Amino acid sequence: MVAPSTTARKAERIRLGMVGGGEGAFIGAVHRIAARLDDQYVLLAGALSSTPEKARRSGRALGLDEDRIYDDHEAMARAESQRADGIEAVVIVTPNHVHAPVARAFLEAGIHVICDKPVTVRSEDARQLAELARRRGLIFAVTHNYSAYPMVRMARELVRQGRLGDIRVVQVEYAQDWLTEPVERSGEHKQAAWRTDPAKAGGGAIGDIGSHAWHLADYVSGLALEQVCAELSSCVPGRGIDDNVQVMMRYAGGARGSLWASQVAPGHLNDLRLRVFGSQGGLEWRQEHPNQLRYTPLGQPTQLLERAGAGFLHAGQRLNRLPGGHPEGYLEAFASLYADVAAHLVQARAGGLPADPDSHFPTIDDGLRGVQFIEAVQHSARQGGQWVPLPATA
Repeated sequence: MVAPSTTARKAERIRLGMVGGGEGAFIGAVHRIAARLDDQYVLLAGALSSTPEKARRSGRALGLDEDRIYDDHEAMARAESQRADGIEAVVIVTPNHVHAPVARAFLEAGIHVICDKPVTVRSEDARQLAELARRRGLIFAVTHNYSAYPMVRMARELVRQGRLGDIRVVQVEYAQDWLTEPVERSGEHKQAAWRTDPAKAGGGAIGDIGSHAWHLADYVSGLALEQVCAELSSCVPGRGIDDNVQVMMRYAGGARGSLWASQVAPGHLNDLRLRVFGSQGGLEWRQEHPNQLRYTPLGQPTQLLERAGAGFLHAGQRLNRLPGGHPEGYLEAFASLYADVAAHLVQARAGGLPADPDSHFPTIDDGLRGVQFIEAVQHSARQGGQWVPLPATA
């Protein structure tokens, strides 16, 4: 169960707004469910669509007060910052190319930001947002939600405890099949239309799911990625953006890695998988079986560790909601990320930090590194697969 001391009580619900996520939008509904699951947030305002009529319909369907349904994000940021009961945080779930201007408007208005990934389509925009958030003393969370699965937290803890020894090899993959055919041309698939538009997405498979795979490897391994060598492919004829990605990775200290992200892999729905191998053991986690972690100490039988089972470590326990054997999955992981953000937002009201050091979430700094990774992969692919360095971590 999420520790009560790190969550907002019902009387202290965080006043939340949303930009994007109107009718027909998948990820906006996911964010709203996640924010409600632990009863820590209340959605009060929204600019839910770039079309005023749709924005109004969407806001009314969600029960928002008429005067807090906005036609555009700038009007929303201005109005909410001037209200005594204005929103404390905004969730940004627009197409990727809109993230930066929306985030900037709310940060300048003094409002905390929770943003979907990739945080921007250009690293310079992400860098400017990071500086603005620090200057204003505001929280900027990025929803790499896979980092909030209990068994992912446990995998990270095993690595941090040195149970795998020196990390040597990191392999991560994220395979889907939903773009195997050119569904974006049907005119009926909103998600496919903008996610395959280079101007709106900033990157195809590498930005959409490759960024999740990168963050999972980065989060669990704790290694600094130094160089990438990549190939981007558009397997569907006429598609103007990558739908299959292969990346080799060199980490500080000598570890090596590989990343495969594909949206044209029939038979795979959301098959995110991570393997980490060290001098003293290895581990494997798969998102489609999220409550299990395979751990193999060198020279010993493989252990299948279960959420809420024997050997479950603190890092996973604090995110556990149900007894073992009752599956927890994608929505619960998303909600756990929101719970960790809530712990910081509540304490920000009092000018402090949460008492539990394990209450953490991906920040704008992670978002910046993610965009830098995407850009390095794209640069390597344009150069015919040459090794390209990533900027040093600040």
